[in-house]
Amino acid sequence: MLTLREPAPTRAGMTFHQMLERIRYEGAYPTRERAEHVAHAVLAALGRQLTGEERADLATCLPPEAALVLTGQIPDGQPLTGWGFVKELATRTGGTPATTRWDTGAVLDAVGHLAGPGLLNRILTQLPPGYALLFGRAEHIQAA
Repeated sequence: MLTLREPAPTRAGMTFHQMLERIRYEGAYPTRERAEHVAHAVLAALGRQLTGEERADLATCLPPEAALVLTGQIPDGQPLTGWGFVKELATRTGGTPATTRWDTGAVLDAVGHLAGPGLLNRILTQLPPGYALLFGRAEHIQAA
């Protein structure tokens, strides 16, 4: 007899279902399906921006389903600023910049929670300006 189990939690203890529920709550989405759609779009866009160890380390912090979306993307040769990220994602999804900014914040809040402060700082150091606000933080300023 087969029994259905909840997928194994990530290192941070969150399953994909729990991640989607957090995104649904943060984004005030009416359904889990809407939260999942938004999560896939934002994670794919983030996967096009991250490279190297930060990308690999973030993937290990995410539930497997989310990690596959992130790592299934080929990084872009030209990194986008935070605002460029939102505008490009709005173009891809057909959303407005305002709703896409909202969607991005809801997903990246959960991603930042799973990454933890140390990895999130490394990610923000790698990315161009403007991403800290998308993760719900004050702007990250690199030392000269």
